[in-house]
Amino acid sequence: MNGRRALWLGALGLTLLGLCSGAQAAAVLDGRTLTFAQGGQTLSALRFPESAGELSGPVTQGEMTWLGVGPALYGFDASGTASTRLDFSDMISSLDASGGVLRVTAGPSGAQDTYTVSGGEIQERVVFVPDPQVTGWLRRVAEQVPQAQVAQAAAQDPTNPFLALRLAALARQRGDRFTALNQTQRAASLPLAFPALLQLAAQMETLNSPSAANLLLSRAGRDYAARGYDPALPISRAALRAYGDPLGELEQLLGENKLERADVWIRYLRQTSPRFEGGPALYARYAELLDAQGRSGEAEEWRAFARTLSQGTLYNLGADALLTLRDAARLSTLALLVSVLAAYLTLAARAWRLQGQDTAALGGRWGSWLRHPLSRLRRSVVAYSGLGEKLVLLSLLSAVLLTLSAWTWAARTETRLQAPALNIGTYGGAWFYGGLDDLELTTSRESALLRGLAAQLDGDDPAARSSYQQGAALPCVQNNLGVLAQNRDDSAQARELWRVSLSEAPDLLAPAYNLGLQPSAPEAVFQREYRAEPRLCYPDQRALVRALGGSLAGQLRTLVLNPYGALLATPTRLSAPLQALWVTLLLLSYALCVVWLLTPTPDRERRAGRPALFRLLAALLPGSALLDGAWGVVLLLGWAAALCGVVVNRGLIHVPYLPPLLSASGASLLLAGIYILNVLGLGLQELARFRGRRAARRASERASR
Repeated sequence: MNGRRALWLGALGLTLLGLCSGAQAAAVLDGRTLTFAQGGQTLSALRFPESAGELSGPVTQGEMTWLGVGPALYGFDASGTASTRLDFSDMISSLDASGGVLRVTAGPSGAQDTYTVSGGEIQERVVFVPDPQVTGWLRRVAEQVPQAQVAQAAAQDPTNPFLALRLAALARQRGDRFTALNQTQRAASLPLAFPALLQLAAQMETLNSPSAANLLLSRAGRDYAARGYDPALPISRAALRAYGDPLGELEQLLGENKLERADVWIRYLRQTSPRFEGGPALYARYAELLDAQGRSGEAEEWRAFARTLSQGTLYNLGADALLTLRDAARLSTLALLVSVLAAYLTLAARAWRLQGQDTAALGGRWGSWLRHPLSRLRRSVVAYSGLGEKLVLLSLLSAVLLTLSAWTWAARTETRLQAPALNIGTYGGAWFYGGLDDLELTTSRESALLRGLAAQLDGDDPAARSSYQQGAALPCVQNNLGVLAQNRDDSAQARELWRVSLSEAPDLLAPAYNLGLQPSAPEAVFQREYRAEPRLCYPDQRALVRALGGSLAGQLRTLVLNPYGALLATPTRLSAPLQALWVTLLLLSYALCVVWLLTPTPDRERRAGRPALFRLLAALLPGSALLDGAWGVVLLLGWAAALCGVVVNRGLIHVPYLPPLLSASGASLLLAGIYILNVLGLGLQELARFRGRRAARRASERASR
């Protein structure tokens, strides 16, 4: 019995000894140094500089130790060698493996995404925050390594391609072409997210390695598509700059007249994100360069492509449609105000003498305001005008209110439309939802489409269906519900929903693509090359405008219900007191015009005077003395519009998004024609007055006989 017990104890001791000798190395983070030790012996010590960002962890799972460094999660084996790097949407804030599953939290408090890491891969969709500190982290860390420590840093982090490129540069300096080529090829083959791929491609251009740059651009496009980014959505210059800055590289190549390489980069942009900020101007510039080389056919093809991008925008005016409307409203407001001022001055010049006579008994032209304000109000210079002239003046002021409302609506909606959350080339992620909440979307079907689409891209199908229920009548929603049905392998329902979507909106691309009709739009080309699944329908600019700012009709309703508040929002860049002052004066003038419209007009005999100042203003301000007829209004508005055209052509007023309607010579000719017609009208008016007086005199003579 004692012998058997001794055997058992011996076996147990040997087992424990074997387990201890085979124990996994322990990973300990001390400050910014991660140490791997086993059996009291240090296997490796990895030092992370301050420039790498905050550290999270370490967390050990099985044979892998995970450490969060900035926005990257590194996986180390037992010896401390980095074998895996995963890129996250934002800076990593915490790691948690308490439930047996590694969960990674990225982003600041209030805008955090939580991801699951399994099998060395991120299970959820990653939407990168458009922040160069995040998306340019790998390159920045590599560039900040001192020259003498590049080899050591590359050995510590073999997943960083920018360190490999620095090793290649050092090898070239030594004349070691084989090592330089080997390191360059290794850098181009490492797994990367599309922002880093684009940054690496730009460096390959600098190194005169076009084939490597082409390969990296192709990989970038595939990763871009796999992460749910799409060419149907706009993308800002700031977002492009954060995502590897392909636009900056393209502009540099164009500036260096490297058109062959520029063609590769502009085609990448055309395929992945053609609706980038400043796209129309760049497409036009590229077409002009092609024309200069005698490649007019290609140039026209680029111009035609740029025109196709205007479909779905406001009034099909293109990406800058709201800015065009804003500038048109500003210029129209100026022309109307000039017309109102010209009409008022002319009417005042005609009634000035009569007004002085009528107010003399009330205390004078100015003193009567204190003694008899109501009587003085009834004797305004406008009150001496005819009913037609009063109606014209009131109509002009009404038009001013309308153009101011259009200006306010266009400027406010454009500002909201340029919100960063809507201009990163995709939807989804905590950063996107935070930006969307700040916009305070209107309660509309388009808002439901926007939120449902973001949820669907993030893989949250129940949330997507819940949002889509609020906008189920939209053809775009019908298409996306069909995609959800197809994902459930319900092909019959999917095709029925796509047919309904296409029948309600025959020009909609997504259902046509899903039904196999082979549309030729850029989005369809992108879908065929990079994705195998059905195509989602994205809101166009008109849908986004309705989701963000409502309609222009809604702005007009606000003007009717709260004119003071609506006009205070006009973006005039004036200080708050000055803004309040001109709004008050405008509304007061409008109210007085309504009062004067109801004020009885003096008899025609008393209005018949035409003093010299009136005649001068009538000649200088075309149409202002002819407002009792339709042609007077036409001349007045035409003159004001032509005058504004001259001012714009001379650069005194800047309306960059409004296409030039008249050249400088055209505006001058129009002004000259208007003045000639005005003189002709005034001459006919004088002739009619002369005949009227002569007829009255003859009638008087006959009566006296």
